Amino acid sequence: MGEKKDHPNGLDMDVGTTFTSPMSKFRILKNLFVTSFGFLLLFTSFQSLSNLQSTLNKAEGLGLWGLTTIYIALVLSCFFLPPFVISHLGCKWTLAFSMVCYIAYMAANLYAVFALMIPAAAILGIGAAPLWSAKCTYLTQTAVWYAKMTGTTSDDVINRFFGFFFLMFQTSQIWGNLISSLVFSPKTQNSTVDVSPEALAKCGPNFDPTVHDVNNTNLNRPEEDKVRMVCYIYIAFAASAVIIVAVFLDKIKLDKTENTKENKGLSLHLFLETFWHFWRNPYQKFILSYISCGIGIWNIGFVMITYGVVDAICSITFGRLVQFVGHIPFFALAFFVHGGTQIALLLWIPKPEPVIIYYIFAALWGIGDAVIQTQINALYGYLFTEDSEAAFANYRLWESLGFIFSFAVGNFIRTDVKLYICLFVLFNGMFGYVVVEYLKNSEIKRNKKDKGLSTRL
Repeated sequence: MGEKKDHPNGLDMDVGTTFTSPMSKFRILKNLFVTSFGFLLLFTSFQSLSNLQSTLNKAEGLGLWGLTTIYIALVLSCFFLPPFVISHLGCKWTLAFSMVCYIAYMAANLYAVFALMIPAAAILGIGAAPLWSAKCTYLTQTAVWYAKMTGTTSDDVINRFFGFFFLMFQTSQIWGNLISSLVFSPKTQNSTVDVSPEALAKCGPNFDPTVHDVNNTNLNRPEEDKVRMVCYIYIAFAASAVIIVAVFLDKIKLDKTENTKENKGLSLHLFLETFWHFWRNPYQKFILSYISCGIGIWNIGFVMITYGVVDAICSITFGRLVQFVGHIPFFALAFFVHGGTQIALLLWIPKPEPVIIYYIFAALWGIGDAVIQTQINALYGYLFTEDSEAAFANYRLWESLGFIFSFAVGNFIRTDVKLYICLFVLFNGMFGYVVVEYLKNSEIKRNKKDKGLSTRL
Protein backbone atom coordinates (compact mmCIF):
# COMPACT_ATOMS: atom_id res chain seq x y z
CA MET A 1 0.00 0.00 0.00
CA GLY A 2 1.09 3.58 -0.62
CA GLU A 3 1.39 6.54 1.66
CA LYS A 4 -1.77 7.64 3.54
CA LYS A 5 -3.12 11.18 3.30
CA ASP A 6 -5.90 12.90 5.19
CA HIS A 7 -9.13 14.02 3.53
CA PRO A 8 -11.55 16.80 4.61
CA ASN A 9 -14.30 14.22 5.17
CA GLY A 10 -12.13 12.13 7.47
CA LEU A 11 -11.28 9.54 4.82
CA ASP A 12 -7.92 8.00 4.07
CA MET A 13 -6.55 7.92 0.56
CA ASP A 14 -3.91 5.64 -0.87
CA VAL A 15 -1.19 7.12 -3.04
CA GLY A 16 0.74 4.89 -5.38
CA THR A 17 -1.44 1.78 -4.98
CA THR A 18 -1.04 -0.63 -7.91
CA PHE A 19 -4.28 -1.32 -9.70
CA THR A 20 -5.16 -2.81 -13.09
CA SER A 21 -8.29 -1.14 -14.45
CA PRO A 22 -10.70 -2.93 -16.82
CA MET A 23 -10.50 0.14 -19.08
CA SER A 24 -8.13 3.03 -19.71
CA LYS A 25 -8.49 6.54 -18.28
CA PHE A 26 -9.48 7.82 -21.70
CA ARG A 27 -12.28 5.24 -22.06
CA ILE A 28 -13.54 6.00 -18.56
CA LEU A 29 -13.73 9.72 -19.34
CA LYS A 30 -15.27 8.99 -22.75
CA ASN A 31 -17.99 6.92 -21.10
CA LEU A 32 -18.60 9.65 -18.54
CA PHE A 33 -19.18 12.07 -21.42
CA VAL A 34 -21.43 9.65 -23.36
CA THR A 35 -23.57 8.96 -20.29
CA SER A 36 -23.85 12.65 -19.47
CA PHE A 37 -24.63 13.64 -23.07
CA GLY A 38 -27.28 10.93 -23.37
CA PHE A 39 -29.01 12.21 -20.25
CA LEU A 40 -28.66 15.77 -21.55
CA LEU A 41 -30.61 14.88 -24.69
CA LEU A 42 -33.22 12.79 -22.88
CA PHE A 43 -33.91 15.32 -20.16
CA THR A 44 -33.83 18.26 -22.55
CA SER A 45 -37.14 16.70 -23.54
CA PHE A 46 -38.51 15.30 -20.31
CA GLN A 47 -37.64 18.07 -17.84
CA SER A 48 -38.95 20.80 -20.12
CA LEU A 49 -42.13 18.87 -20.83
CA SER A 50 -42.68 18.16 -17.14
CA ASN A 51 -42.11 21.85 -16.37
CA LEU A 52 -45.07 22.62 -18.62
CA GLN A 53 -47.47 19.98 -17.29
CA SER A 54 -49.09 22.05 -14.54
CA THR A 55 -50.03 24.71 -17.10
CA LEU A 56 -50.06 22.98 -20.49
CA ASN A 57 -52.33 20.16 -19.28
CA LYS A 58 -54.02 21.88 -16.36
CA ALA A 59 -57.56 20.86 -17.41
CA GLU A 60 -58.95 18.51 -14.72
CA GLY A 61 -55.43 18.42 -13.27
CA LEU A 62 -54.26 16.06 -16.05
CA GLY A 63 -50.67 17.32 -16.04
CA LEU A 64 -50.13 16.91 -12.31
CA TRP A 65 -51.98 13.58 -12.22
CA GLY A 66 -49.66 12.37 -14.97
CA LEU A 67 -46.59 13.43 -12.97
CA THR A 68 -48.05 11.80 -9.87
CA THR A 69 -48.49 8.55 -11.82
CA ILE A 70 -44.86 8.70 -12.96
CA TYR A 71 -43.57 8.71 -9.41
CA ILE A 72 -46.05 6.13 -8.11
CA ALA A 73 -44.83 3.78 -10.84
CA LEU A 74 -41.25 4.76 -10.06
CA VAL A 75 -41.70 3.83 -6.40
CA LEU A 76 -43.09 0.41 -7.32
CA SER A 77 -40.30 -0.04 -9.84
CA CYS A 78 -37.69 0.79 -7.19
CA PHE A 79 -38.85 -2.14 -5.06
CA PHE A 80 -38.33 -4.79 -7.72
CA LEU A 81 -36.64 -3.80 -10.95
CA PRO A 82 -33.24 -2.04 -10.74
CA PRO A 83 -30.99 -4.79 -9.32
CA PHE A 84 -32.83 -7.45 -11.36
CA VAL A 85 -32.70 -5.54 -14.64
CA ILE A 86 -29.11 -4.39 -14.22
CA SER A 87 -27.93 -7.89 -13.31
CA HIS A 88 -29.52 -9.31 -16.48
CA LEU A 89 -28.97 -6.49 -19.00
CA GLY A 90 -25.96 -4.70 -17.54
CA CYS A 91 -25.78 -0.96 -17.00
CA LYS A 92 -25.43 -0.04 -20.68
CA TRP A 93 -28.53 -1.81 -22.01
CA THR A 94 -30.54 -0.92 -18.92
CA LEU A 95 -29.86 2.73 -19.77
CA ALA A 96 -30.81 2.32 -23.42
CA PHE A 97 -34.04 0.36 -22.88
CA SER A 98 -35.14 2.56 -19.98
CA MET A 99 -34.74 5.67 -22.13
CA VAL A 100 -37.25 4.20 -24.61
CA CYS A 101 -39.90 4.34 -21.85
CA TYR A 102 -39.60 8.13 -21.80
CA ILE A 103 -40.47 8.39 -25.48
CA ALA A 104 -43.91 6.87 -24.88
CA TYR A 105 -44.79 9.66 -22.44
CA MET A 106 -43.63 12.38 -24.82
CA ALA A 107 -45.69 10.87 -27.62
CA ALA A 108 -48.78 10.77 -25.39
CA ASN A 109 -48.56 14.55 -25.01
CA LEU A 110 -49.43 14.84 -28.72
CA TYR A 111 -52.98 13.90 -27.75
CA ALA A 112 -53.17 14.62 -24.03
CA VAL A 113 -56.11 12.71 -22.56
CA PHE A 114 -56.28 10.60 -19.41
CA ALA A 115 -56.58 7.33 -21.39
CA LEU A 116 -53.16 7.93 -23.00
CA MET A 117 -51.28 10.10 -20.52
CA ILE A 118 -51.74 7.95 -17.42
CA PRO A 119 -50.57 4.62 -18.99
CA ALA A 120 -47.66 6.42 -20.70
CA ALA A 121 -46.70 8.06 -17.39
CA ALA A 122 -46.75 4.64 -15.71
CA ILE A 123 -44.44 3.23 -18.41
CA LEU A 124 -42.02 6.10 -17.88
CA GLY A 125 -42.04 5.61 -14.12
CA ILE A 126 -41.32 1.89 -14.49
CA GLY A 127 -38.31 2.68 -16.67
CA ALA A 128 -37.06 5.60 -14.56
CA ALA A 129 -35.88 3.58 -11.57
CA PRO A 130 -33.60 1.23 -13.56
CA LEU A 131 -32.41 4.22 -15.63
CA TRP A 132 -31.20 6.27 -12.67
CA SER A 133 -29.85 3.28 -10.75
CA ALA A 134 -27.88 2.11 -13.79
CA LYS A 135 -26.51 5.61 -14.38
CA CYS A 136 -25.43 6.08 -10.77
CA THR A 137 -23.97 2.58 -10.61
CA TYR A 138 -22.07 3.09 -13.87
CA LEU A 139 -20.58 6.42 -12.78
CA THR A 140 -19.75 5.12 -9.30
CA GLN A 141 -18.01 2.01 -10.60
CA THR A 142 -15.93 3.84 -13.21
CA ALA A 143 -15.10 6.58 -10.70
CA VAL A 144 -13.76 3.96 -8.27
CA TRP A 145 -11.57 2.53 -11.05
CA TYR A 146 -10.34 6.01 -11.98
CA ALA A 147 -9.56 6.82 -8.34
CA LYS A 148 -7.48 3.66 -7.95
CA MET A 149 -5.60 4.43 -11.16
CA THR A 150 -4.81 8.00 -10.10
CA GLY A 151 -4.14 7.40 -6.40
CA THR A 152 -6.97 9.61 -5.14
CA THR A 153 -9.93 8.85 -2.90
CA SER A 154 -13.08 7.36 -4.34
CA ASP A 155 -15.09 10.11 -2.64
CA ASP A 156 -13.17 12.84 -4.46
CA VAL A 157 -13.47 11.25 -7.90
CA ILE A 158 -17.13 10.32 -7.43
CA ASN A 159 -17.83 13.95 -6.52
CA ARG A 160 -16.02 15.16 -9.64
CA PHE A 161 -17.76 12.65 -11.89
CA PHE A 162 -21.21 13.52 -10.55
CA GLY A 163 -20.31 17.20 -10.70
CA PHE A 164 -19.49 16.87 -14.41
CA PHE A 165 -22.59 14.78 -15.03
CA PHE A 166 -24.88 17.35 -13.45
CA LEU A 167 -23.06 20.17 -15.25
CA MET A 168 -24.23 18.65 -18.53
CA PHE A 169 -27.50 17.32 -17.17
CA GLN A 170 -28.69 20.69 -15.86
CA THR A 171 -27.98 22.41 -19.17
CA SER A 172 -30.95 20.40 -20.44
CA GLN A 173 -32.99 23.08 -18.70
CA ILE A 174 -31.44 25.59 -21.10
CA TRP A 175 -32.10 23.84 -24.41
CA GLY A 176 -35.47 22.31 -23.64
CA ASN A 177 -36.92 25.45 -22.11
CA LEU A 178 -35.48 27.59 -24.89
CA ILE A 179 -37.31 25.42 -27.41
CA SER A 180 -40.64 25.68 -25.59
CA SER A 181 -40.40 29.43 -25.01
CA LEU A 182 -39.44 30.22 -28.60
CA VAL A 183 -42.25 28.07 -29.97
CA PHE A 184 -44.89 29.32 -27.52
CA SER A 185 -43.94 33.02 -27.60
CA PRO A 186 -46.63 35.30 -29.06
CA LYS A 187 -45.82 36.43 -32.59
CA THR A 188 -45.98 40.14 -31.80
CA GLN A 189 -44.38 40.22 -28.35
CA ASN A 190 -42.27 38.35 -25.85
CA SER A 191 -43.51 39.93 -22.68
CA THR A 192 -46.84 39.59 -20.92
CA VAL A 193 -50.39 40.28 -22.00
CA ASP A 194 -52.54 42.71 -20.08
CA VAL A 195 -53.90 41.11 -16.93
CA SER A 196 -56.03 42.89 -14.36
CA PRO A 197 -54.59 43.69 -10.90
CA GLU A 198 -57.38 41.57 -9.40
CA ALA A 199 -56.22 38.53 -11.37
CA LEU A 200 -52.56 39.11 -10.48
CA ALA A 201 -53.49 39.32 -6.79
CA LYS A 202 -54.53 35.66 -7.06
CA CYS A 203 -51.03 34.60 -8.17
CA GLY A 204 -48.05 33.58 -6.04
CA PRO A 205 -48.83 32.45 -2.48
CA ASN A 206 -52.53 33.22 -3.07
CA PHE A 207 -52.83 30.92 -6.10
CA ASP A 208 -55.62 28.37 -5.66
CA PRO A 209 -55.61 25.55 -8.24
CA THR A 210 -59.24 24.68 -7.44
CA VAL A 211 -60.42 28.07 -8.74
CA HIS A 212 -60.38 28.64 -12.51
CA ASP A 213 -59.64 32.30 -13.24
CA VAL A 214 -61.02 33.05 -16.70
CA ASN A 215 -59.73 36.63 -16.43
CA ASN A 216 -56.05 35.61 -16.43
CA THR A 217 -55.16 34.95 -20.07
CA ASN A 218 -51.56 34.16 -19.04
CA LEU A 219 -52.81 30.68 -18.11
CA ASN A 220 -54.39 29.91 -21.50
CA ARG A 221 -53.12 26.79 -23.31
CA PRO A 222 -51.05 27.54 -26.46
CA GLU A 223 -52.33 26.66 -29.92
CA GLU A 224 -52.41 22.93 -30.70
CA ASP A 225 -50.00 23.15 -33.65
CA LYS A 226 -47.38 24.72 -31.37
CA VAL A 227 -47.90 22.02 -28.73
CA ARG A 228 -47.43 19.32 -31.36
CA MET A 229 -44.29 20.97 -32.72
CA VAL A 230 -42.73 21.00 -29.25
CA CYS A 231 -43.64 17.35 -28.68
CA TYR A 232 -42.11 16.25 -32.00
CA ILE A 233 -38.87 18.07 -31.21
CA TYR A 234 -38.70 16.47 -27.76
CA ILE A 235 -39.33 12.99 -29.19
CA ALA A 236 -36.45 13.48 -31.63
CA PHE A 237 -34.10 14.48 -28.80
CA ALA A 238 -35.07 11.45 -26.72
CA ALA A 239 -34.63 9.06 -29.63
CA SER A 240 -31.16 10.50 -30.23
CA ALA A 241 -30.26 9.78 -26.60
CA VAL A 242 -31.17 6.11 -27.02
CA ILE A 243 -29.06 5.79 -30.17
CA ILE A 244 -26.00 7.50 -28.65
CA VAL A 245 -26.00 5.32 -25.52
CA ALA A 246 -26.59 2.12 -27.52
CA VAL A 247 -23.77 2.86 -29.99
CA PHE A 248 -21.07 4.64 -28.01
CA LEU A 249 -21.31 3.52 -24.34
CA ASP A 250 -19.02 0.65 -23.29
CA LYS A 251 -20.34 -2.24 -21.27
CA ILE A 252 -18.84 -2.74 -17.82
CA LYS A 253 -18.66 -5.58 -15.33
CA LEU A 254 -19.38 -4.49 -11.77
CA ASP A 255 -17.01 -5.20 -8.89
CA LYS A 256 -18.71 -7.22 -6.15
CA THR A 257 -17.49 -8.28 -2.73
CA GLU A 258 -19.04 -9.96 0.25
CA ASN A 259 -18.96 -6.70 2.19
CA THR A 260 -22.53 -6.15 3.34
CA LYS A 261 -24.57 -3.43 4.97
CA GLU A 262 -23.65 -4.50 8.46
CA ASN A 263 -20.07 -3.44 7.72
CA LYS A 264 -21.14 0.03 6.62
CA GLY A 265 -21.76 1.20 10.17
CA LEU A 266 -24.68 3.36 9.02
CA SER A 267 -28.38 2.56 8.93
CA LEU A 268 -29.52 2.45 5.31
CA HIS A 269 -33.07 3.04 6.44
CA LEU A 270 -32.12 6.17 8.39
CA PHE A 271 -30.01 7.47 5.53
CA LEU A 272 -32.82 7.06 3.00
CA GLU A 273 -35.41 8.59 5.29
CA THR A 274 -33.12 11.59 5.73
CA PHE A 275 -33.23 12.52 2.08
CA TRP A 276 -36.90 11.77 1.55
CA HIS A 277 -37.45 14.73 3.87
CA PHE A 278 -35.01 16.79 1.82
CA TRP A 279 -37.83 17.48 -0.65
CA ARG A 280 -35.87 19.16 -3.38
CA ASN A 281 -38.25 20.12 -6.18
CA PRO A 282 -41.06 22.51 -5.18
CA TYR A 283 -40.24 24.54 -8.29
CA GLN A 284 -43.42 23.16 -9.91
CA LYS A 285 -45.26 25.46 -7.51
CA PHE A 286 -43.05 28.34 -8.61
CA ILE A 287 -43.78 27.60 -12.27
CA LEU A 288 -47.57 27.59 -12.15
CA SER A 289 -48.30 29.89 -9.22
CA TYR A 290 -45.74 32.56 -10.07
CA ILE A 291 -44.36 32.41 -13.64
CA SER A 292 -47.42 31.26 -15.60
CA CYS A 293 -49.87 33.23 -13.51
CA GLY A 294 -47.74 36.39 -13.40
CA ILE A 295 -46.02 36.66 -16.79
CA GLY A 296 -47.41 33.87 -19.00
CA ILE A 297 -46.72 30.27 -19.99
CA TRP A 298 -44.32 31.29 -22.79
CA ASN A 299 -41.96 32.82 -20.21
CA ILE A 300 -41.59 29.55 -18.26
CA GLY A 301 -38.74 28.44 -20.48
CA PHE A 302 -36.81 31.70 -20.29
CA VAL A 303 -36.96 31.76 -16.48
CA MET A 304 -36.08 28.07 -16.18
CA ILE A 305 -33.06 28.59 -18.45
CA THR A 306 -31.62 30.79 -15.71
CA TYR A 307 -32.26 28.00 -13.24
CA GLY A 308 -30.49 25.50 -15.52
CA VAL A 309 -27.45 27.69 -16.20
CA VAL A 310 -26.85 28.43 -12.52
CA ASP A 311 -27.49 24.81 -11.56
CA ALA A 312 -25.03 23.53 -14.17
CA ILE A 313 -22.24 25.96 -13.23
CA CYS A 314 -22.67 25.30 -9.51
CA SER A 315 -22.79 21.53 -10.04
CA ILE A 316 -19.33 21.33 -11.55
CA THR A 317 -17.95 23.97 -9.17
CA PHE A 318 -19.27 22.33 -6.00
CA GLY A 319 -18.14 18.91 -7.24
CA ARG A 320 -14.59 20.27 -7.37
CA LEU A 321 -14.63 22.24 -4.13
CA VAL A 322 -16.03 19.48 -1.92
CA GLN A 323 -12.63 17.74 -1.77
CA PHE A 324 -11.25 20.80 0.02
CA VAL A 325 -14.06 21.62 2.47
CA GLY A 326 -16.18 18.48 2.72
CA HIS A 327 -19.94 18.01 2.29
CA ILE A 328 -21.24 19.90 5.31
CA PRO A 329 -20.75 23.54 4.15
CA PHE A 330 -22.57 22.81 0.90
CA PHE A 331 -25.58 21.20 2.57
CA ALA A 332 -25.74 24.20 4.89
CA LEU A 333 -25.67 26.48 1.84
CA ALA A 334 -28.57 24.60 0.25
CA PHE A 335 -30.54 24.77 3.48
CA PHE A 336 -30.21 28.53 3.84
CA VAL A 337 -30.70 29.32 0.15
CA HIS A 338 -33.78 27.14 -0.27
CA GLY A 339 -35.23 28.11 3.08
CA GLY A 340 -34.73 31.81 2.42
CA THR A 341 -36.18 31.52 -1.08
CA GLN A 342 -39.32 29.80 0.15
CA ILE A 343 -39.86 32.42 2.85
CA ALA A 344 -39.47 35.15 0.22
CA LEU A 345 -42.00 33.43 -2.04
CA LEU A 346 -44.48 33.45 0.82
CA LEU A 347 -44.18 37.22 1.10
CA TRP A 348 -44.03 38.20 -2.59
CA ILE A 349 -47.07 38.76 -4.82
CA PRO A 350 -46.02 38.38 -8.50
CA LYS A 351 -46.36 41.32 -10.88
CA PRO A 352 -45.35 41.70 -14.54
CA GLU A 353 -42.60 44.14 -13.58
CA PRO A 354 -39.82 43.92 -12.67
CA VAL A 355 -39.33 40.62 -14.50
CA ILE A 356 -35.80 40.25 -13.09
CA ILE A 357 -37.25 39.06 -9.78
CA TYR A 358 -38.48 35.84 -11.42
CA TYR A 359 -34.97 35.16 -12.72
CA ILE A 360 -33.37 35.86 -9.33
CA PHE A 361 -35.63 33.31 -7.62
CA ALA A 362 -34.84 30.74 -10.33
CA ALA A 363 -31.09 31.33 -9.91
CA LEU A 364 -31.27 30.92 -6.14
CA TRP A 365 -33.15 27.68 -6.52
CA GLY A 366 -30.52 26.47 -8.97
CA ILE A 367 -27.76 27.07 -6.42
CA GLY A 368 -29.46 24.92 -3.79
CA ASP A 369 -30.46 22.22 -6.25
CA ALA A 370 -26.87 21.91 -7.50
CA VAL A 371 -25.79 21.05 -3.96
CA ILE A 372 -28.51 18.51 -3.39
CA GLN A 373 -28.13 16.80 -6.78
CA THR A 374 -24.35 16.44 -6.73
CA GLN A 375 -23.70 15.91 -3.04
CA ILE A 376 -26.42 13.35 -2.30
CA ASN A 377 -25.51 11.26 -5.35
CA ALA A 378 -21.80 11.48 -4.56
CA LEU A 379 -22.35 10.66 -0.89
CA TYR A 380 -24.45 7.65 -1.86
CA GLY A 381 -21.78 6.54 -4.30
CA TYR A 382 -19.15 6.64 -1.57
CA LEU A 383 -21.19 5.06 1.22
CA PHE A 384 -22.77 2.29 -0.85
CA THR A 385 -20.14 1.50 -3.48
CA GLU A 386 -20.65 -2.24 -3.19
CA ASP A 387 -24.45 -2.10 -3.01
CA SER A 388 -24.89 0.70 -5.51
CA GLU A 389 -27.83 -0.67 -7.53
CA ALA A 390 -30.03 -1.26 -4.49
CA ALA A 391 -28.89 1.89 -2.73
CA PHE A 392 -29.61 4.22 -5.64
CA ALA A 393 -32.92 2.47 -6.28
CA ASN A 394 -33.90 3.13 -2.66
CA TYR A 395 -32.77 6.74 -2.96
CA ARG A 396 -35.07 7.21 -5.96
CA LEU A 397 -37.86 5.46 -4.07
CA TRP A 398 -37.82 7.90 -1.16
CA GLU A 399 -37.29 10.88 -3.43
CA SER A 400 -40.28 9.77 -5.48
CA LEU A 401 -42.50 9.61 -2.41
CA GLY A 402 -41.83 13.31 -2.01
CA PHE A 403 -42.74 13.93 -5.64
CA ILE A 404 -45.94 11.90 -5.31
CA PHE A 405 -47.10 13.92 -2.34
CA SER A 406 -46.12 17.17 -4.04
CA PHE A 407 -47.95 16.52 -7.29
CA ALA A 408 -50.96 14.81 -5.69
CA VAL A 409 -51.76 17.74 -3.41
CA GLY A 410 -50.85 20.25 -6.12
CA ASN A 411 -54.37 20.17 -7.51
CA PHE A 412 -56.09 20.88 -4.20
CA ILE A 413 -54.26 23.30 -1.88
CA ARG A 414 -53.10 26.90 -2.11
CA THR A 415 -49.48 27.71 -2.81
CA ASP A 416 -48.83 29.27 0.60
CA VAL A 417 -49.83 26.00 2.30
CA LYS A 418 -47.48 24.09 0.00
CA LEU A 419 -44.62 26.41 0.90
CA TYR A 420 -45.23 25.95 4.63
CA ILE A 421 -45.08 22.18 4.11
CA CYS A 422 -41.83 22.55 2.14
CA LEU A 423 -40.25 24.58 4.93
CA PHE A 424 -41.28 21.99 7.50
CA VAL A 425 -39.76 19.05 5.60
CA LEU A 426 -36.66 21.11 4.75
CA PHE A 427 -35.93 21.67 8.45
CA ASN A 428 -36.53 17.98 9.17
CA GLY A 429 -34.27 17.02 6.29
CA MET A 430 -31.41 19.17 7.50
CA PHE A 431 -31.73 17.71 10.98
CA GLY A 432 -31.59 14.20 9.54
CA TYR A 433 -28.53 15.06 7.46
CA VAL A 434 -26.69 16.34 10.56
CA VAL A 435 -27.47 13.02 12.28
CA VAL A 436 -26.10 11.07 9.31
CA GLU A 437 -22.86 13.08 9.29
CA TYR A 438 -22.44 12.54 13.03
CA LEU A 439 -22.93 8.77 12.69
CA LYS A 440 -20.55 8.51 9.76
CA ASN A 441 -17.82 10.57 11.44
CA SER A 442 -18.20 8.46 14.58
CA GLU A 443 -17.75 5.33 12.49
CA ILE A 444 -14.59 6.74 10.85
CA LYS A 445 -13.07 7.68 14.21
CA ARG A 446 -13.93 4.27 15.63
CA ASN A 447 -12.31 2.49 12.68
CA LYS A 448 -9.15 4.60 12.99
CA LYS A 449 -8.99 3.82 16.70
CA ASP A 450 -9.42 0.09 16.02
CA LYS A 451 -6.68 0.19 13.35
CA GLY A 452 -4.32 1.97 15.72
CA LEU A 453 -5.00 -0.59 18.44
CA SER A 454 -4.45 -3.54 16.13
CA THR A 455 -1.19 -1.99 14.88
CA ARG A 456 0.15 -1.67 18.42
CA LEU A 457 -0.86 -5.23 19.23
